[in-house]
This record gives sequence, C-alpha cells and structure tokens, in this order.
Amino acid sequence: MDPKALAPWTPHLALAITGHRPDNASLEANEAEVRDVLSDLFDRFDRLRREDVDSARAVRLHCLLAGGIDQIAAHLALERDWSLVAPLPFGAELNLAINAEAKSAADVQALAKGERPGDAEVEARAAAIRDLMDRAHVFEIADRDDEIRNVLEQTLDDPADKGAAHRFAALASDNVALAGRVMIERCDLLIAVWDGKMTDLPGGTGHTVLHALEQGTPVLVIDPAKPRRWSILVRPEELGHRGADRGGPDRDRLDAHIRSALGLDGESMDALDREKWRRKPGFAFGFYRKIEALFGGRSVKSGTTKAAYESPEAIADGSASAVLDATRGLLGEDQHLHRRLRDSLLPMFAWADGVSSRLSDAYRSGMSVNFILSALAIIAGIAYLPFDLAKYKWIFASTELVLLVLILAITYAGSRRAWHRRWFETRRVAEYLRFAPGILMMGVSRPIARWPRGETAQWPERFVRDALRDAGLPEARVDRDYLRRVLSDVVLPHVQGQRQYHAAKAEQLHRVHHRIDKTAEWGFLAAVFSVSVYLLLELGALTGVLPRDWPYATAKVFTFLGVAFPTIGANLAGIRYFGDFERFSSISRVTAAKLGDVEERIKLLLDGNEQRLTYHVTSDLVRAIDDIVVEEIESWQAVYGAKHLALPA
Repeated sequence: MDPKALAPWTPHLALAITGHRPDNASLEANEAEVRDVLSDLFDRFDRLRREDVDSARAVRLHCLLAGGIDQIAAHLALERDWSLVAPLPFGAELNLAINAEAKSAADVQALAKGERPGDAEVEARAAAIRDLMDRAHVFEIADRDDEIRNVLEQTLDDPADKGAAHRFAALASDNVALAGRVMIERCDLLIAVWDGKMTDLPGGTGHTVLHALEQGTPVLVIDPAKPRRWSILVRPEELGHRGADRGGPDRDRLDAHIRSALGLDGESMDALDREKWRRKPGFAFGFYRKIEALFGGRSVKSGTTKAAYESPEAIADGSASAVLDATRGLLGEDQHLHRRLRDSLLPMFAWADGVSSRLSDAYRSGMSVNFILSALAIIAGIAYLPFDLAKYKWIFASTELVLLVLILAITYAGSRRAWHRRWFETRRVAEYLRFAPGILMMGVSRPIARWPRGETAQWPERFVRDALRDAGLPEARVDRDYLRRVLSDVVLPHVQGQRQYHAAKAEQLHRVHHRIDKTAEWGFLAAVFSVSVYLLLELGALTGVLPRDWPYATAKVFTFLGVAFPTIGANLAGIRYFGDFERFSSISRVTAAKLGDVEERIKLLLDGNEQRLTYHVTSDLVRAIDDIVVEEIESWQAVYGAKHLALPA
C-alpha cells in the first residue's frame, strides 16, 4: 500500500497579505508603485514554483478581502491562477456591510438580506467584495454577527453614542485579529504593506505583523513610503531595527525561504515510501505485548496480546464512522474537506498507526527477547553442573553459543533495519493526524515554526503539515450552532476517548512496572536464600551437626542456583529499565489529567451561557488539545530517544 496514494505529499506556497486601507496617506500617494512591487514579488514566486520540472507547485493567497492592499493582492493572485482563501472576520453579509463602509443602518440591513444598499458608493465597494468572495474559498467567523451588527446599527443610528462606537470598534477588532490568526497559522510568509507606526491595535496591520513574528512566521514588510526597499523580518525584536540600512532587499534569503516552503530544498520523503503496512506484527514481534499482558493484564490498545491493526480501507466504516458522519452533516454542500478526511487523512492515520505499532513491537520485543536470551545463555552454560554432566558440557556450551548468536543477530537486524528511528518517525505521523478532524473543522493550524523538531529527521512534521494544509479551511459559516456541533460531535468524543485510553494505560503500565520489580526482587531474594542454605550446610558439616559430605554433594546445585536466580532477577530488572514502564505511566497519567481538564472545560462551555460559546474560546480549546498531543510526543521521545536496540549489558 503506497502511503502517498493515501495522502499525496503536495506542498504548496501559502502566502498571506495584510496592509493599509485606501485612506492611508503613504499608500494613497504610492499605490501604483506598491502595486508594481507586489506584482514583481508575485512574479518571482511564480518563477520559483515552476522550478520543479515535474509539476508546478500551487500557490495560495490568504487575505481578509478588506479594501486597499487585500483587494489589490487578491486580484494579482487571481490573475496568476493562484487559489484565493478568505478567512472572513464576520459572516459574509456582515463582512460586506463593514468592509463596504455602510453609512446607515438601512444599508446594513439591505446588505444583510442580500439586497442592494441605497448608497451607490457602498454598493460599488460591496460589489467588488462580492466578486472576490465568489472566486475565493471562504471561511466565515460568524458566531457574533448578531451582536456586532446590532452595535454597528446603533452607532450608525446615533453617531454621538461614544459607548456604542467603542464597543463596535472592540468587537470588530477582536474578530479581525481572530481571522488574522487563522491566516497567519497556515502561511509560509506574511506580506505586510505597513508604515511601521503601530502594533497595538488588535486586528490592525502592525498587530498582525507582530503576532506573525511572535508565532515564528517570517514577514516581508513593504513600507508604502518607499516600497522598493522591502525587508524580511523573522523575530519580533527586529521591529526595532527597521530603520537601519540593510543594503536593500535580500532576494537570496527570500528565494531560499520560498524554495523551502515549496519543497524544492531537497527534503526527501523516501523514508515514507519504504514503509509497508501489514495487518499483523508477526509472531516474534509480539513478545513485548506478552510481557505487558503477563505482568499487567490485557493490552490496553488491542485488548489482547495478538494485535491486528485497523486497515486504512476500513477506518471510514470503522472507528472513524461517527466523526465522519458529523463532518458530513456540518459541511453542507461543500464536502471537499469531508472527502479529504474520509479518503486521505484518516486512512493515512490508520496506515501510520499500524506501521508504527508494528515497528514499536519489533523494537521493544527485540530488546526484551535479548534480555531473556541473555539470561538463558548464562543458565544454559552452567546447566550441566547440577546434573553432573561435565562430559557433555559441549552440548550446553553449544546451546549458550546459539543463544548468544541469536542476541547478536537480533541486535544487528534491529540496528540495520532501524526499528527505533522508523518507529519514532511513523508514530509522529500517526499522532499528528489523530486529531485531524477537530483541527480542520475549526480552521486551526500549527504555525510553521511551532512544529516539533526531530533529532534525525524532519519529514514527519513536514509531511503532516503539508497534508493538513492541503486539505485547507472548511468552506463553512462558523456560527454558534456549528461550534456546538463540532465540540459535541467531533472534539468531545476524541478527548473522552483519549483520556480513557491514557488513564487505562497509566494504570496498566504502573502494574507492569510494580510486578516486574517485585519478580526481579524475588529472584535476588531466592539467590540470597540459596547461598545462605549452602553456607548453613557448610557450617553444619564443620560442627558435625550434618553429614560432612552434604556440602560437597550439593555444591554444584547451589552454584547453579546462585548464578541462575540473580541472572533472572537482573535481566527482569533490565527489561523494567529498558521498558521504562513507570515513566510512561507518568506521562500517560499527566496526559489523561490534561485531557480531563479540557473535557471539563468543553462540558462547561456546552452547558453554559450561549454567549460564551465563541470561535475564540472554541478554537483555543482545540489548540490546547493539539498542544497536549505534541507535549506527549516530546515526552515519550525524551524517554526512548537514546534507548537504541543494543546488547543487554
């Protein structure tokens, strides 16, 4: 099964634009030159995206469709056949009224009903926005539209009402900032036509620039007063150095960044192509599960020591059927995202989960078998002693040699086939995709600089980032009903399932750790007991209490027991150390507690005042869940990162 057939690696260049409105003095004086600079930059991006001889990479421009720079850039993008994506800060109708600068409550109401406003200038501006919306992929943040529209009409009916004016400015600015965040999270580069004067107005150009830099997203700043001397900023602190002479635009730096975003920097997905999905891990690979079952009870994940992974073809009608039914109902006529989840992203999760589980079983079973074989090799090497079979010692020595060779073969195979590295890489793919329905339905994305960095490979993060971004924003009207259904039907079931899984896993691994520890302890106690018994026999013989030949007659038996018992205890302790069951139990316990907190917050939100159910709060909850996933990945990588398959020393 080809993983790229499930979720093709299709990197695209994601741009975002922000800038001043037409009434900005510098922009008004230099609009033609600013337009030329933007056109030149877009041409440059077009040339770079065609460097791939096999197929030109796609380009997406994200903007809020406000007047001025947004609309200039949108038209330039459409002229080049780029995709236009519009995360609107309001519902489409209210967005028209606000950005068309309606001057009366009657015009606001007319636009809300899809009618023409009485003011011809307002209608002209509204028509320009309608034209772009018809050609764009639109994501409407409409949960507070009624509240915002009422306050807007109040300000228009009574311009002297300063309280209403301040209230409208605050509500509108907050929603524009939210839409800006959606835009920033999914772009490789933010282009800002900005005079550099203010960063503290929520939703304003300067605020958007500052937020992008804080998220680690590079910003190409064009000063409308001198547009040809643009600069690239990558850190918030660089805002204090914008006045310094940097010798003009750094085109090489820009080109390198664009090539990397387009996947033209040589980063390979060959590791993904080499993986093969199998329904079952194989008999030998299941040994670690048997240890967990022996000392801790039934396996948390499969309920049995015999794992069978859900196939990519079966997940849509299996474990993911409920969430797919929910997304189908939420997305209405636009089923693009539902199809991507059903046909690509969730099958890819099942594929990566199965591959990773098999590699994990192989790696951990290999090391566990090595510890067992190590103990057996020592025991086999001296097993002739209690039976007084010294003349057949060669048989026991041969058995020991075979066991030692098996240890070397397992270690070589595990290292050669890189079970450890491949397990880590495919597990990251699976965990990043596990919560894909919730992330995508809420329009949430992890900014490019906030993805974890692996020690040896970055392709899992790059692959998943591109797969999720390629699915895009849902073309949906995000009102309170949408938010409630996403929370109750998509997000909450995921959180509850994962919390229960981690709580059960924590308990099981704690039992495994405790019982292996006790069994190893009994091995050493048995060794102490056997040595003590032998010494008592010697003492009894010396004092005449016991026959003098008893110590000699039992010496070989007690020698064998004195070696076998601590060997078994030491190797069980080695499995316990290698498995790190207690630390993994702690990680799962912490994860379950975090998820439990989020679950409680979701329930409170769903049961509380409707006015508290906002896109701002809901999207932050989804981000919190995504952060929990990443923190858990980083924690278990920290535990197992240095534990490569090695000889059981």
